[in-house]
Amino acid sequence: MSFDEIDQKWVQGSLAKTLAKAPERQPAFTTPSGSEIRRLYTPADSRVGTDPVQYSERIGFPGTFPFTRGVQPTMYRGRLWTMRQYAGFGTAKESNRRYRYLLEQGQTGLSVAFDLPTQIGMDSDSPMAAGEVGKVGVAIDTLADMEILFDEIPLDRVTTSMTINAPAMVLLAMYIAVAGKRGIPASELGGTIQNDILKEYIARGTYIFPPRPSMRLITDIFGYCTGNVPKWNTISISGYHLREAGCTAVQEVAFTLADGIAYVEAAIKAGLDVDDFASRLSFFFNVHNNFIEEVAKFRAARRIWAGIMRDRFGAKNPKSWMLRFHTQTAGSTLTAQQPENNAIRVAIQTLAAVAGGTQSLHTNSRDEALGLPTEDSVRLALRTQQIVAYESGVADTIDPFGGSWAIEAETDRIESEALEYIGEVDRLGGMIAAIEAGFVQKQIQDSAFRAGREIDDGTRRIVGVNCFQMENEVEPEILQINPETEACQVASLEAIRKARDNDAVAAALAAVKDAAVSGANLFPPVLQAVSAYASLGEICNVMRDVFGEYREEVVL
Repeated sequence: MSFDEIDQKWVQGSLAKTLAKAPERQPAFTTPSGSEIRRLYTPADSRVGTDPVQYSERIGFPGTFPFTRGVQPTMYRGRLWTMRQYAGFGTAKESNRRYRYLLEQGQTGLSVAFDLPTQIGMDSDSPMAAGEVGKVGVAIDTLADMEILFDEIPLDRVTTSMTINAPAMVLLAMYIAVAGKRGIPASELGGTIQNDILKEYIARGTYIFPPRPSMRLITDIFGYCTGNVPKWNTISISGYHLREAGCTAVQEVAFTLADGIAYVEAAIKAGLDVDDFASRLSFFFNVHNNFIEEVAKFRAARRIWAGIMRDRFGAKNPKSWMLRFHTQTAGSTLTAQQPENNAIRVAIQTLAAVAGGTQSLHTNSRDEALGLPTEDSVRLALRTQQIVAYESGVADTIDPFGGSWAIEAETDRIESEALEYIGEVDRLGGMIAAIEAGFVQKQIQDSAFRAGREIDDGTRRIVGVNCFQMENEVEPEILQINPETEACQVASLEAIRKARDNDAVAAALAAVKDAAVSGANLFPPVLQAVSAYASLGEICNVMRDVFGEYREEVVL
C-alpha cells in the first residue's frame, strides 16, 4: 500500500468521523507566505521520501554538499553561534560603554549600529544631519570617533559586524586604521561589513551613489580584502531588510540569493577568481514567528546557494559553496502594545534560527517598538540566546528537526518557489535590471499590502494588537538620547579639523578623486584619507562629485 493510499484511508476513516463531530478551528491554514499548511505530512510529501540516493543528493550530511543540514560537520557541538547584540547610540563614548557592558554579560561578538547621517555619508555638522545625530545609532565622523568607539576592546580577539552599506569602504578603512595604530595587522582582523547596496535600492534607502558605481566600490573591497584582510567577511548579503519591508519567507530567500548572484557576477567581471573571494561572502536573514517555515527557509537557502556556486559559477572550493549567515530576530513583529509579549516572540525566533543553523545571532529587545533598548532589555535579549544555548538542548544535536516530514516538505517548497523567482530575475537581465524595472520592489509591496490587510481584517492574528487587547497599558521605561549629543559631536568634529594636518588631508582627498576617475582600486587612497583624519563626509563628497547621487523612482 502506498503512502497516498494509507493517507486516504485515514482521511476517509477516523479523520472524517472527527470532523463530522467537530470542525477544525478555521477552514484553511496558511503560512505567512500564503502557502497551504497541510493537515498532516508523510514521507510522500518530501521529494526525498525514503530514497537513500535522493537523501544523499538533497539533504546529505552537515559540512558536505549541499549543506542542507548545516555548513560545519559538528555545528554547535563544536562551537556555538556568535552572540551579537546590535548596538550603538549617541556618541562613540556612550556606545563603547554599552559594548563593554555586553561583553561583560557574555556577548561573544560586536554589532555596530550607525546613525542615519553616518549611513548616508554625511558629517554631523551637515545641515541635512540636523536632528538625526546619534539618534538611531552611533555618530562616526572621523578616525578619532572610531578610536573612542573601540577603546579597550581587543580587536584581534573580538569579531565585529558593522551595519554599513553605501560608505562601507570608509568605515572598514577606519576600523583597519584603528587596529594598525594599536599594532594589530589587518590580516588578524575578523568581522563583517554589511556592504550590501542592492537591498538599499529595494527596501531600505540608505544609498548614496547610483547602482553601478556602488557595485564598483563593493568589488574594490573584495579585491583589497582578499589580499590584505583575509579573515574579513567582505559583504553580508541581506534579506533581513527585505523581510522588514514586507516580503515573504520565499521572497526573502529568492531576492537575497539573486543579490548574491549579482555580486558574484560583478566580482568576476572585475577580474577576480570566484574561489578567491566566495568563501568570504556571508548572508544576513530575518527570522519570524512561523517556526516550521523559518527553519525550512534556512535549510532551503543553503541548498540553493550551494548549487548556484558549484554549478552556475563553477566554484571548485567547497568553502565557496557554503552559505554562512547571521540572523536577527524580526523587528517588524515587535509590538508597541503589550511589549512584554515581544520577549516571547524573540524566544521563538531564537529557537528557529538556532534550529535552522545560523552562524551568529542578534536578539531584539522587548522595548524596540517604542525606542532604543534599555540596558535591562538588552540583557534579557542576550540571556534568551544563552538559555537556548545552554539549557534547551537544541544545540546538542545537528539539524534537530531534519527528517521531520513537515520540515522536509517545507524545505522543498521554499526551494522550488524561490528558484522560480530567481529564474524570473534572470529573465529580466539580472538583479540590477530587475531593480531598475521595479520588479522586486513591486513584489515586496504586494506582499506587504496583503499582510497588512490580513492583520486589519483579523485573518492574521497578532496578540495584543487585533486580539487579546488590554486597556490602560503602562509603558515601560524608554531610553532617551541626550539632547546635547549633537552639539558635542559637532564640536568634536570642529576640533579634529583644526588639529589635523589639512595639507595631508587635501592630498589624500585628491588621491581618492584620482582613483575614482581612473578606475583604480579605491581602498588604498580611502585608507590613506581616513588615516589623515579626513572626515566621512569629505571622502564621500569627493565620490559624489565623480559618481553622482542616486534618486529613487517611485514604483506603483
